[in-house]
Amino acid sequence: MHRFLPFLFVLFFPILMLAQDNSESLLNQLDQTIENHQVYSDQKENKINSFKKLLKSNSNDLQKLEIYGKLFDEYRLYKSDSALVFARKSLQIALKLKGQKKSSLAALNLASIMGTLGMYKEAIDILSKNTFADSPELKGSYYSVNRIIYGYMNDYATSSYEKNKYALLTKKYRDSALQYFPKQSWEYNITQSEILIDTGHYDQSLQLLQTIFPTIPLTDPNRAVFAYIISHVYHQKKDRESEKKWLTISAISDLQLAKKENISLRNLAFLLYEEGEIDRAYKYIQRSLEDALFCNARLRTYEISKMMPIISEAYQHQNQTNQRQLILFLISVSVLTVILLVVMILLFKQMKKLKIAQKDLNLANEQLSELNVALQAFNLKLNETNNTLTEANLLKEIFIGRYMDQCSDYIGKLEGYQSKLNVMATAGKMNNLVNAIKSKQFIEDELKEFYTNFDKTFLQLFPNFISQFEDLLIDTELTQLKDGELLNTELRIVALIRLGIKDSNKIAVFLRYSISTIYNYRSLLKNKAKGPREEFEAKVMSIGTNTP
Repeated sequence: MHRFLPFLFVLFFPILMLAQDNSESLLNQLDQTIENHQVYSDQKENKINSFKKLLKSNSNDLQKLEIYGKLFDEYRLYKSDSALVFARKSLQIALKLKGQKKSSLAALNLASIMGTLGMYKEAIDILSKNTFADSPELKGSYYSVNRIIYGYMNDYATSSYEKNKYALLTKKYRDSALQYFPKQSWEYNITQSEILIDTGHYDQSLQLLQTIFPTIPLTDPNRAVFAYIISHVYHQKKDRESEKKWLTISAISDLQLAKKENISLRNLAFLLYEEGEIDRAYKYIQRSLEDALFCNARLRTYEISKMMPIISEAYQHQNQTNQRQLILFLISVSVLTVILLVVMILLFKQMKKLKIAQKDLNLANEQLSELNVALQAFNLKLNETNNTLTEANLLKEIFIGRYMDQCSDYIGKLEGYQSKLNVMATAGKMNNLVNAIKSKQFIEDELKEFYTNFDKTFLQLFPNFISQFEDLLIDTELTQLKDGELLNTELRIVALIRLGIKDSNKIAVFLRYSISTIYNYRSLLKNKAKGPREEFEAKVMSIGTNTP
């Protein structure tokens, strides 16, 4: 079995990393949503204000009742006190209109929001006065509101007797509600999934919820409810990563719909606290507390108030730890700075000593230069040793030797030319002498031979020069050679640059052109170059090397 552990790790590691990346991506989305919470609140306020404007322009009681109902729906999970106001107004008008269904619905809304505000006795009194016998379509909601209120009371209860009592009532009303909700409705599926969870049928509950969830619109408040119940199933299954994922999805939906009465963000904060993500946990619990206080959701405020000191203490402890680490870091940096200053001072002193030593070395070099005259006799023996150098050094030696031969040849030709002129002068052939002096044929022939030798020698040193140079150009127009040419003028300019001769004056003298002509040639080459013009000559210097 142990032999397969590395294989299993390699197999499942990418899946684990993908799950973590997905979880982190959702948390980042939640962080951004929290940053924009005021934007969503403003959207909610604009929607509420639009209904209030309609209310001012309508005096009909039936229309008012409809608008009060919409305002109640908007305020119910946003601001409980305001929802209570419009629930009471709805009930007053409904009673005035003497519509049983309207009155029953208004009473249910009033009892529901009283439960949110912690007014449990008042809520139960309202529910007990309304049997909803004449409104069977509201019975599911009636039992559901009872279930919610007794669920709140169960959460608040301090003794086991009351908790058991309220838990039984909660279950009783939940089971009754299921009988009256239309099948395939959100309420029916939510209640059915809760029963499956209570009976331990977690996979069936997940199958039900996750089949429905993709069909829920983003603007539907039930989206957050379904996501929260799914997270609860994963909590029961001990799958923390999936629980965290669905809590995050639920919290994002709550915040984007400006639902201030929520539970997912608080639970997610505590989950992250347990995982050691104190900063996020503190930020989430702080946002939850502010929303609960704004909404005046008593139970949520109470629940958060129990968790807030724990996370806040951990947050403060982490801040203190961070401050200690920062102080330690600053001390370390200060010590390192002092050490660096000492090193710099020592280095400065060492540089001064080095400068003095450099002066002594320069003096010794001058003395060595004088001794070099005496050592010239040994150069012949050293030349024999140089024959053992690498192929690159041998090519350079050939290059130097060729130009030394050419210089010697030029000296011989000049001696011959001098003798020829001397014979003309001695023989009195002044016209021939003048014509010979004026003629440029000798110089042109020698220049042609000189350039030919230069081309051969350079191409021997850099056999791939032309092809490598063409790779630097947009097109190969500049490298087209005439018959008998080894290099043209443009290529010779680049060849001289490759040899380190970058001064336009020296290039102009070497090629017998004006400086302006050389500048024009160099500009033309840069214009034809691939990439930035300023990098062209640096790339030329890399020809014939291993540098890409």
